[in-house]
Amino acid sequence: MVESVRELSRDARRAVRDGHQALLDRQRARLADQVSYARAHSPFYRRLYRHLPDHVEDPTSLPVTDKSLLMAEFDGVVTDRAVTRERVEEFVADPDLIGRPFTESRHLVATSSGTSGIRGLFVLDERNARVIRALGLRSNTRLGLRRALRVLARRGRTAVVTAPRGHFYTVASAERIRLEHPWLGGLARVFPIDRPLPELVAELNAYDPAVVAGFPSMIMMLAAEQEAGRLRIDPEVIAPGGETITDRAWQRLADVFRAQVRAVYAATECFFLSHWCDQHWYHVNIDWAVLEPVDADHRPVPPGEPSHTVLVSNLANRVQPFLRYDLGDSVLVRPDPCPCGSPLPAIRVQGRATDLLAFDTGAGRTELSPMLFGTVLDRVDGLDRYQLVQTAPDVLRVRLRPRAGADPERVWRTVRTDLAGLLDEHGAAGVVIERAAEQPEQSAGGKLRRVVALQQSSPGGV
Repeated sequence: MVESVRELSRDARRAVRDGHQALLDRQRARLADQVSYARAHSPFYRRLYRHLPDHVEDPTSLPVTDKSLLMAEFDGVVTDRAVTRERVEEFVADPDLIGRPFTESRHLVATSSGTSGIRGLFVLDERNARVIRALGLRSNTRLGLRRALRVLARRGRTAVVTAPRGHFYTVASAERIRLEHPWLGGLARVFPIDRPLPELVAELNAYDPAVVAGFPSMIMMLAAEQEAGRLRIDPEVIAPGGETITDRAWQRLADVFRAQVRAVYAATECFFLSHWCDQHWYHVNIDWAVLEPVDADHRPVPPGEPSHTVLVSNLANRVQPFLRYDLGDSVLVRPDPCPCGSPLPAIRVQGRATDLLAFDTGAGRTELSPMLFGTVLDRVDGLDRYQLVQTAPDVLRVRLRPRAGADPERVWRTVRTDLAGLLDEHGAAGVVIERAAEQPEQSAGGKLRRVVALQQSSPGGV
């Protein structure tokens, strides 16, 4: 049975009205259904779950998975035999295919370089897309009538400020809408950040978005342009996501843009994971997702204590199941009800930092988003991993790991040239680029922070 967005949205609103137990009942039933489907259609999960009982409602009985495991076992994980890693790799190698249907089942393909140093290849089905839309409608009821009407008056025009030409979810989903509904195509437009900042500002001024979405560090750059009077937009909603946003950053965005700031904590693997409330907490959509804060041994961490990592189960996407999937973020579950009144559990996220890199050179002070560096270095041929560590206001130390068989000297020359060009283009030409002898270093939680700002770095590493 195909559930429509309207039916899913109606059920989602009813679940919240009926309270916490109704949400948990749906979660248990959908988890059992997802596990059963994965076992029946995925050779990998059939093997992984062979010792489990036939009916599973308790997520803690499932083995833990992560990106490296699911990527290594890709062809056995997916439940659609027409989907193979080779075909997906060929698909994402072509930027002209961003957002286009993959196979006759019309799956959406998205990628993520992530912070673990392993690129994710994600295949998302139509059911997953419908749940995203339904839960988005549920969270939008908290926008307020006045702002909602003002957003509609501008046809909901959304500016997605992101890295260019990648099969990232926000880019691919916006392109899918444009392809399938041309009359809605202008409602979500991608603004790549690799272009000179004056050009980006001019295009945003002309577009006049009602909503601005993107990584917090990117939007903070735009806030500086708004304060300086070069950017002149009047959005109703600012939607930062992909990195942790601090209360200070939240307040600055709200003040500068005079907008409602609605942060997002999600991942491509489970894009509908949570929504933001006016008390600055993320509320987990537990009727369609399972979120487990755990310690380093994957044992439950009680509410009120920060976790070592978090395990997530997506209960909607069937083509590539994500069950007890280690996201690598530290979260804290609120031990008492949130004052906003939502029955959904509330969390705070350590996650990924939003810090801009602030360079002070003879030409003055320049602030750059960490995401800018990925726009040039992710294209370097022969580069496996990199880590940029700011060790002084005008020094950037580069840790590299070339791919097997690549010429390390050629890779370094390309990286240095591309970095110098990026810094020069954004007004930081005086920054010294150093080559590090050491390899990129992962954090204690296993994540690779690819860009480390000065205040986060230390002489001994990250």
